[in-house]
Amino acid sequence: MIAAPPLERRWRRVVVKVGTSSLTDAGGALHLPSLWAVGRGVQVLMEATGAQAVVVSSGAGAAGRARLGLRLPLTLPEKQAAAAVGQPLLMLDWARALAPAPVAQLLLSAGDVHDRERYVNAKHALEALLRLGVIPVVNENDSVATAEIRLGDNDTLSAWTAYLVDADALVLLTDVDGLYERDPRLHPEARRLDVVEDLDAAEAAAGETIDPRGSGGMVTKLRAARIAQRAGIETLIVGGGGPGLEALARGEVRGTRVPARRSASARKAWIAGQRVRGRIEVDEGAARALAGGRSLLPSGIVAVEGAFGFGDAVDLVHGGAVVARGLVNYGHEAVARIRGRQTREIEALLGRKDFDEVVHRDHLVWLGPSATMAAS
Repeated sequence: MIAAPPLERRWRRVVVKVGTSSLTDAGGALHLPSLWAVGRGVQVLMEATGAQAVVVSSGAGAAGRARLGLRLPLTLPEKQAAAAVGQPLLMLDWARALAPAPVAQLLLSAGDVHDRERYVNAKHALEALLRLGVIPVVNENDSVATAEIRLGDNDTLSAWTAYLVDADALVLLTDVDGLYERDPRLHPEARRLDVVEDLDAAEAAAGETIDPRGSGGMVTKLRAARIAQRAGIETLIVGGGGPGLEALARGEVRGTRVPARRSASARKAWIAGQRVRGRIEVDEGAARALAGGRSLLPSGIVAVEGAFGFGDAVDLVHGGAVVARGLVNYGHEAVARIRGRQTREIEALLGRKDFDEVVHRDHLVWLGPSATMAAS
């Protein structure tokens, strides 16, 4: 049994992600009793913890398909049309399920979390809604999104939403009561994991969903938990729909908890989650310096891969492994020209010197195993 805070009132904000399988029937149609039960569960959880809540809801595509009489598989335009039709239907039911609290719809896309200016705008909008007593209902903007600009699944979206609102907890509501060693629907003897400390091992062991109604699975939930963990947010994977949320409020629920790590600042967590545009291979000395919290200088660069520009995120690689991620001060062509050289040579090589550092330590997050790697 995972620890829940029914009386401690220690959560200030909580994000509840509800998957398609928790809101629809076996035929893929929106199942209103399930949705309304989740709405009640959200309200009970808010009352028990004293937290403000944000709901990340799947189901728009399924609702639209049912309304239009469409059957899977769909073309991309048909998926977009189904999402557009389903969004107002879904929001109407959420407004009823969460009454008397007012609700608001926010449709986000990858750019809203990866572009710093748009990220700040989305954060301000959510902050204002919560301050006004509104329960935001968030979904990806599937009616216009394509594969190239999508976050890809609502588990990932919920983690970024939790990050946007500085949530204390992310609750991933699913049709399985936590993470198991193996899929319990195929292996009844599988053991449930109450706490996951090693996300790498858990992700390697987890299987993808076998439910055709949803786009997620335990792998996507663990990836979402990783994003949340880096931002200091604990993740709870629970089952049971609305009653499962009510049980969580009472501290009775069985599920899986991924503890938070409080070491990363919000800025560092944002950098860690950026889409990578290239890779920079660094030498042993540079890797040790990065592990110690120092900047990346040209002298420590061995090779450059990919096409990136000023401000893009790149992975810093040593020994074949990604050890850090950061925002670069120079484009890929400039970095290739100055790699292995001293900072005093930058101006002569490029005709200018805007920065001494290729990646400044303030725009870099360490992803390696330990800051004491220099001793290994």
